[in-house]
Amino acid sequence: MYSIAVITGDLVDSTQLGPRKVEQAMQALRKCAESQADWMGADLLFTQHRGDGWQVVLLAPKYGLRSAILFRAVLRALGDEFDSYIGIAEGQIDRPPSANLNTENNTVFVASGRALDLAKTASSHINHNRGGGHAATAILLDRVCQEWTQTQAQDTVHALLPDNAPNYTELSALLGKSRQAVSKSLRSAWNDEIRKALNMLESQDG
Repeated sequence: MYSIAVITGDLVDSTQLGPRKVEQAMQALRKCAESQADWMGADLLFTQHRGDGWQVVLLAPKYGLRSAILFRAVLRALGDEFDSYIGIAEGQIDRPPSANLNTENNTVFVASGRALDLAKTASSHINHNRGGGHAATAILLDRVCQEWTQTQAQDTVHALLPDNAPNYTELSALLGKSRQAVSKSLRSAWNDEIRKALNMLESQDG
């Protein structure tokens, strides 16, 4: 058996974005999924569906919420008009998932879709099917994400790694900005608080 998390998303107001921006968003999400493979220990099998929908599988389910926040960050980094509803579900499958996630119909995939449906009808754009602390944290972090400026989101993308995240000095060199500008941006984006909350949840999951 494989313990996994499934993240299912739909772009917000994709009709208003238009085809070019939808494709821009999908490319950013795909690149983000590829960047997470190292700390997930496997390819996330990013799959686009229904034009403005997308889905990934995490073989390290404890990182589900961190991954979702990172996907939100890469979209917000493109501009204020980019965002996604996200449903997260955890469960088990008895075989490795197929490369095309559109063919999967296991219970955990269905649960992720239902979590997405709830996110699309609630004030929070992120819904976690575990409930409890995970769902509560998702609601609060979603509120923070909605307040990010484009610059804050761009900086946050580089600061959410679960291990060995670059410090402010390293980030300033990476981003070509002053250390003061980076630290001010990330403080305003609540980066330290986000990292602490995610670290606490992940440590509980082992």
